[in-house]
Amino acid sequence: MQNGYKLMKNKRVLCVVGTRPEAIKMAPVILALQKQQWAEVKVLATAQHREMLDQVLLIFGLVPDYDLNIMQAGQNLTQLTARLLPELDRILEQAAPDIVLAQGDTTTVMTAALACFYRQIAFGHVEAGLRTGNMYNPFPEEMNRVIAGHLTTVHFAPTASSKGNLLKENIPDDRIHVTGNTVIDALLETAQKDFDLGVDLDPDKKLILLTSHRRENFGAPMRSSFHAIRDLADRNEAIEILYPVHPNPNVLEPAHEILGRHPRIHLVQPLGYGSFVQAMKQAYIIISDSGGVQEEAPALGKPVLVLREETERPEAVDAGVVRLVGTDHECIISETEKLLLDRDYYASMARGVSPYGDGKAAGRIVSILKDLPFNKS
Repeated sequence: MQNGYKLMKNKRVLCVVGTRPEAIKMAPVILALQKQQWAEVKVLATAQHREMLDQVLLIFGLVPDYDLNIMQAGQNLTQLTARLLPELDRILEQAAPDIVLAQGDTTTVMTAALACFYRQIAFGHVEAGLRTGNMYNPFPEEMNRVIAGHLTTVHFAPTASSKGNLLKENIPDDRIHVTGNTVIDALLETAQKDFDLGVDLDPDKKLILLTSHRRENFGAPMRSSFHAIRDLADRNEAIEILYPVHPNPNVLEPAHEILGRHPRIHLVQPLGYGSFVQAMKQAYIIISDSGGVQEEAPALGKPVLVLREETERPEAVDAGVVRLVGTDHECIISETEKLLLDRDYYASMARGVSPYGDGKAAGRIVSILKDLPFNKS
């Protein structure tokens, strides 16, 4: 025994993924763990997002050992949470892991942390410590990560700033490890290859890649941003816009209503991860409300305009390679056209800065897990 905890030669590690971004960010960790003789690794897919999750699992060659297939059309957050908890508890009883790992801030992550707490199983939080300070923005992600953070045994924070957020919440320093973000591991590996976009783009046009799916932007904010994108296309003949549309009806319907039938706006099905990285590589500007894009695009030297008023990823904003524009019509247009027309301004945001890691985060996480002396929180 060491400090009241059991010292183990081998650890049973259960890795939980529910959505496409989680799978992207957990894949480098899972693959690195699978190479370790001391680790008995199992993968649990909640399938909070079914098809988009499956795309990523396939590209990384990951096959879940457990699949809850939890997604139902039209389910709300209460229904999702209520269904996840007993299903996760059932798998925890069956698999009896020494530690459970999950990434990020979805309902899958929050319920996994809670289920582990109830069974007194150690929980490791990958990408820990992100905060906006506004419990309703992003919704429900900020609440999810705050709850998960206070149920976590070991925190893998991507940046020093994230660690600082945890320390402010009285998380013990010795439970926090700054590792970098595993998304950079996945990105740098994937970006070495070329993938087919499946879309005929004009090589003489400047490509703007758009993503928009955040719950807090549903309704009027999203419609405002879509009208701005449409006006940008009308005003600037030298640009072409590619938008992989999220399948949620709250996104799909206004996207096709406002952006459809424009000759230089391509509304396409969600891209596989490899194809999406290819789209980022080809893009001149990226406009997005995605958290992952804020991390990935700067590493590829692409300016990002974020369709949000607040971000839990301030490092790229501080570095000057990401700018918050919200969903204000005029702000989106003016900031995008400034990047299109002012070469110096564009160069200042297209510097290839990667404040979120060096591509070695997964290795650091695995090394920390190997040395952990406990199997209970």
